[in-house]
Amino acid sequence: MSMDAADPAAGESVADRWRDDLVSTLDVIEDQPLSERSASYAALHDELSRRLDSGPSDNA
Repeated sequence: MSMDAADPAAGESVADRWRDDLVSTLDVIEDQPLSERSASYAALHDELSRRLDSGPSDNA
């Protein structure tokens, strides 16, 4: 991934982008009807588990 000066996220670290994505995802889940939240949280859990199991992918 290149850090282009025109890229607004160029100054953000991978961790910052992941945190922002997580917060955004949680906001979306919280806006869902209660009956759908459990499945969404389970899917988020699975995604986070996959990311943790894959280990570090960027030393930046």
